[in-house]
Amino acid sequence: MRLPALLHCKHGIHSLRGKLTMTTVALLALGIVVATAVSLMGMRHYLLDQIDVHLNKTRESLRSTTLTRDQIDSLAALAVIQDKFVTTPGSPRPDSVFALVDGDGTALPIAGFAPSGSQRALADAVGDPGRLARASEPREISVRGAAYRAVSVRLADGTYVEMSSSSDALHQGIAKALRLDLTVGTALLGLLACLTMVEVSRRLRPLEDMVETSSAIAEGDLTRRVPSSRHPTQEVEQLRLALNSMLHQVESAYRTRERSAAQLRRFVADASHELRTPLSAIRGYLQLYERGMLRERDERQRAWDRMNGEVDRMGRLVDELLTLARLDQQPEVRFRNVDVSRLVREAAEDLRAQQPERPVTVRADGALLVRADESGLRQVLGNLLTNVRVHTAAGVPVRLGVERADGVVRLCVADEGPGLAEDDAARIFDRFFRAGGGAGSGLGMAIVQGVVHAHGGEVGVRTAPGEGLAITVTLPTGGHDLRPAETPGARGAETPGVRGEEGAGGSGVAGVAVTSASTPAGSP
Repeated sequence: MRLPALLHCKHGIHSLRGKLTMTTVALLALGIVVATAVSLMGMRHYLLDQIDVHLNKTRESLRSTTLTRDQIDSLAALAVIQDKFVTTPGSPRPDSVFALVDGDGTALPIAGFAPSGSQRALADAVGDPGRLARASEPREISVRGAAYRAVSVRLADGTYVEMSSSSDALHQGIAKALRLDLTVGTALLGLLACLTMVEVSRRLRPLEDMVETSSAIAEGDLTRRVPSSRHPTQEVEQLRLALNSMLHQVESAYRTRERSAAQLRRFVADASHELRTPLSAIRGYLQLYERGMLRERDERQRAWDRMNGEVDRMGRLVDELLTLARLDQQPEVRFRNVDVSRLVREAAEDLRAQQPERPVTVRADGALLVRADESGLRQVLGNLLTNVRVHTAAGVPVRLGVERADGVVRLCVADEGPGLAEDDAARIFDRFFRAGGGAGSGLGMAIVQGVVHAHGGEVGVRTAPGEGLAITVTLPTGGHDLRPAETPGARGAETPGVRGEEGAGGSGVAGVAVTSASTPAGSP
């Protein structure tokens, strides 16, 4: 079943709220039953104990005397006893019954009065009066269907006096209390079930929000998050925060994958285009030669030179792609002490040799040593200066400088070219990016960034239209035990064996800052 279908299904007894409600009601019902049973048993024990105490006191009073049957008949006090215990036929069922019986348990007349029906019923219910007289506690008997507590005492002449008190009212009271407890308990259980269902529904509302959010995400809305409830519980709030964090990571990973896929498609398209141009030119000249259209020696030489030029261009492109691929794999770089000032001066001399008419200013006196890969730094400087040479006019001044300040060595390569627009500056390190469709392969600045990242450094851009372009690269002087730090726009398209720039932050040791200023950034 899909999530939306699960979301709209009815909440049954097997749902979490149903189980919580049933568990709560069952526990309360168990508590009510136990409490009722204990209270009724305690009440019954207390009331029966009161009856037994009264009967035992009366029995002990008679046992302490030496009365006989005749003395009881003749005593004037018997009238009081008779008024209290003797009943005539047809009278209401008494609460207490007094009977005089012989050793066989037969009811005897008292003061000339024949035994009443209650007295005979008491004698029959007791059976053996001697056994009851020897018992230490009163015994429960039934007289005419009513419950009584009875005791017996043996007189001096061998007859027995049997006394009993009704406990039927006690049992009826307990039955009424039980019915009342059950009625009130049932009402409480119903009320508790309703309140529990409402409260559980309110408390589980965040879980329903999580289901709704999951359903929305499953349908493609990756921006959905679980909202916070008004009165969140600690556990549910922790779950909500953890789920939102996970959803943020999922969305970020998905966006990154989509962006990487788009970059990969753009990279493949750009690489195919860059390779197709020289291949098309070579194919064209070969077709001309095959058809015999290059008859003159000069034409064949010119075609040969053109093909060699396209082959060289394609070779440089492949070399640059291989360089980026190696940098993407984060190879182990061998660091040694490198004199940055010397590299700057040599790079300036190379630029003067290539463009004698370009004004070049150098501030790189003395020696400034850093731990780095010399060939990598030479490639960085070469690409930066080539970028300036290709994308600026020959008469545009260039400034190169290096200095140490606050434990950091800064290298500056600057010109006074037209600069870059903000959108172009944001893509300056993208592979195959050429501002305004300029010359070059569009990989030179990406290589600059990759080499700097391999040294654990950072690359930044500062430019504006008409103000030139500034590329800032920070290299730690320690060199080793560092990993690249990824910067915005650093990731290129990914292909098998050629991955986008990745890295982590530097180590925080003193570093080298490389600053280059130039014009529309294309790569050499």
